[in-house]
Amino acid sequence: MTEVSSLTGRLLVATPALADPNFDRAVVLLLDHDEEGSLGVVLNRPTPVDVGDILEGWADLAGEPGVVFQGGPVSLDSALGVAVIPGDANGESAPLGWRRVHGAIGLVDLEAPPELLASAVGSLRIFAGYAGWGPGQLEDELVEGAWYVVESEPGDVSSPSPEGLWRSVLRRQRNELAMVATYPDDPSLN
Repeated sequence: MTEVSSLTGRLLVATPALADPNFDRAVVLLLDHDEEGSLGVVLNRPTPVDVGDILEGWADLAGEPGVVFQGGPVSLDSALGVAVIPGDANGESAPLGWRRVHGAIGLVDLEAPPELLASAVGSLRIFAGYAGWGPGQLEDELVEGAWYVVESEPGDVSSPSPEGLWRSVLRRQRNELAMVATYPDDPSLN
């Protein structure tokens, strides 16, 4: 098997050609990517469920909108917390209950008391479920042209307008991808 270059911390942005309705115009933050597979969360699928209805103690730390997001089609009955810790959150300075994934972005131990992280968290999102790929599956989808791979920014996790994230992530690219942001929702109406 060929060596897999890690895409952990990067964004997968669904191409207009991606036919899977689970990922239509999805922006996925990759939390783990190696030769054993990939795991990420869809950043732009808010649900109508308030964080306080599911994880009451975490509701005050959740950014706006303060709802649970559908992280993907896998394990919708499980929750993942993704938080941005501003400043240098590496090594010993990382707060208890938080594990760095990439830069200032990390996973939150939702079993830990929220008070452990309250003073450190810049933003928090709670996701029901996740997106997962087996060994080589994501690489095959990349070759097929299903995803654009772009750099993430800490603000992507906590975008106050998640429904516009697909366009805004593409718009900030400094190449032809910026033009894809203008792709119509329904090309047949063009």
